[in-house]
Amino acid sequence: MYELFSKDKSAHIAMNYKTGEILALVSTPTFNSNDFAMGISNNQWKQLQEQEEKPLYNRCLSTYAPGSSFKPIIGAIGISTNKLSPNEDFGPSGTSWQKDSSWGDYKITTLKEYEKANLKNALINSDNIYFAKASLKIGKETLQNELLKLGFDENILLDLGTSKSSFGDNNKIDTEIQLADTGYGQGKVLINPIHMASIYSAFLNEGNMILPYIDKKNASATIWKKQVFTNDAVNEIKNDLIQVVEDENGTAHSVKIDGKTIGGKTGTAEIKSSKGDENGTELGWFNSFCEDKSLLIISMVEDVKDRGGSHYLLPKIKTIYE
Repeated sequence: MYELFSKDKSAHIAMNYKTGEILALVSTPTFNSNDFAMGISNNQWKQLQEQEEKPLYNRCLSTYAPGSSFKPIIGAIGISTNKLSPNEDFGPSGTSWQKDSSWGDYKITTLKEYEKANLKNALINSDNIYFAKASLKIGKETLQNELLKLGFDENILLDLGTSKSSFGDNNKIDTEIQLADTGYGQGKVLINPIHMASIYSAFLNEGNMILPYIDKKNASATIWKKQVFTNDAVNEIKNDLIQVVEDENGTAHSVKIDGKTIGGKTGTAEIKSSKGDENGTELGWFNSFCEDKSLLIISMVEDVKDRGGSHYLLPKIKTIYE
């Protein structure tokens, strides 16, 4: 992972999703800790501190907007709370949509149209509009409560000082537009990559979030959050994520490897000062798993705008699985 992403500003977690063992925890760019063994000069220390790429900053411990990698979580919440039927067709909405005129000029956009807007197809095509509608169907109070059950606004039980994931000011969703934007991982959603790994592990552990661990001396499989999703939700999301890779229209189809069962979800999060900001940047995510190895990989790369968005990550992650 380090070799593949060493020139990027990025964070990566590889974890055995059955046990919670963290196999790799990589933040790039970084520094050579051996340089400190004999002591470094004040000038060298100043250079490290002032580098624009922030090599001293551990990105695995911070939080980021997840973009579309958040959509499977919304789908699982919707099914688990009986607010969302995975087979329901939301109907055509084009590539630009708003609930009604009360939103003013604000519209939610998506990249392409497709037939039958159900949950599986919405994940395969990464449809922002579907998940905005899904979030509205779930409702503000239910969504807030379910996200808190998933460990938002909590410290992950690791001695690393990870930042808490959040979904709004004081973890409140204030407006209908913010609720809709939350559905596709925008709005005010910020998530820690290690926390993301634990949530995704629930899709592979009968709805239980595994507790990530590093210290092999205390190695054991421990459930952090029990039954956060129902069995129906887990089965649906897991199978749909596999189709995101298997289906030729899936956003992660290029990661398909014959003979391996891989599932995943791409995500490109826009970081803007306003809706009309054309100078903002983008974060690219690819959250994926390989059943053959009980391996879960969470990857986030900064500044992927004009580099293919989240698709920048796909060939690199495929190399890892190969």
